[in-house]
Amino acid sequence: MFNRDTWKEIFDTIRKNKLRTFLTGFTMAIGIFIVVILVGFTNGLQNTFEEFFGDDATNTFFIFPGRTSMPYKGYKSNRSIRFDNSDLTDIKENFEPLLQYITPRITRSNLVRYKGESNNYTNRAVAPAHQFSEKTIIMKGRFINENDLKIKGKYAVIGRLVEQDLFNGEDPIGKYITLGDSAFKVIGVFQDDGGDNEERFIYIPYTTRQLIEKGTDRIEQIIIGFNPAIGYTGAMALEKNILKLLKDKKVIAREDRSGIFIRNIADELKQNQQFAQVLGFIALFFAIGTIIAGIIGVSNIMIFVVKERTKEIGIRKALGATPRVVISGILLEATTITTLSGFSGMLAGVAILQNLGDQLEDYFITNPYIDIGFAIGATLVLIVFGTVAGYVPAKRAARIKPIVALRDE
Repeated sequence: MFNRDTWKEIFDTIRKNKLRTFLTGFTMAIGIFIVVILVGFTNGLQNTFEEFFGDDATNTFFIFPGRTSMPYKGYKSNRSIRFDNSDLTDIKENFEPLLQYITPRITRSNLVRYKGESNNYTNRAVAPAHQFSEKTIIMKGRFINENDLKIKGKYAVIGRLVEQDLFNGEDPIGKYITLGDSAFKVIGVFQDDGGDNEERFIYIPYTTRQLIEKGTDRIEQIIIGFNPAIGYTGAMALEKNILKLLKDKKVIAREDRSGIFIRNIADELKQNQQFAQVLGFIALFFAIGTIIAGIIGVSNIMIFVVKERTKEIGIRKALGATPRVVISGILLEATTITTLSGFSGMLAGVAILQNLGDQLEDYFITNPYIDIGFAIGATLVLIVFGTVAGYVPAKRAARIKPIVALRDE
């Protein structure tokens, strides 16, 4: 339908009307650029949430003892609450069908030595189920098992970086390290997606830690993994019931929020996902607004274009050009400009997102990105609707009588 002369005429017109071309192209380019950046930043925010919660299991409660904030049943306020092994047993007996696992955690820091190497490391005294809550990945050997707890064995599972620091390439499995004043046999090496800090931990049986500390049965915190089948609502109900059980046992007022704390990862995850969704809707709202503004901008510029070319249109019609030819010529020029500009804006936005990486982590935006298919689709929508918006003034121009067009000033 369009030959070489038609395209040559279009590009000649573009070169002769640089300001008009720039205005049309800039409106399109900045519109799609903003859409790409907004969507990319929203995806980067969601990446941050996934990274923050991805290191640990999300069907998890962390239960911490605190201090009471009010007197209750003869007990004074500011009373220190302590957990012990019986609390683990009571939770198991009362909620076993709803639980996937349960483990205590006792955290200490000790000087750890092997031959001529030494360093201070945090060690966690735990049960075997702790491996599931932290998503610990065993690289060598094994993790702590139930028999280790039963015999209160002095076994240690060390992090990957502990192995690097102390063993200098030597296989640590079966070797003995001195943890504090006690010798522990290394039975495993683990890695953790949580990063370097997580891989400098050492895990030992919690019963062994209790034995070392004069046979106490105290524990610092309780970690519970609930059955994912109970869902979010079931998890919230379970949290409430566990809190009630422990408060009754420890003689803490129901309304006292300081005696026992529960960190519900599932609840935190849901709240942050909802927050991310709200931000996503806001970004989508602004993206749609930007597209609409771009369409309006192209339409307004097209009105200016047609007005500027009124005499030219009159001459064309006087020479025999049909309304269809007039309309298609104007729209083809507009489509060419908007297509080139739209994809330029899209590519610029995508390039910026790809080069940002983790530079915006301080603003909770990690590796922002946009699906290329979505970016192309949004660009095409803007081009199509922008062209459609320009059809109205083009059609109006095609109806102008040649004599009237030639008299236009």
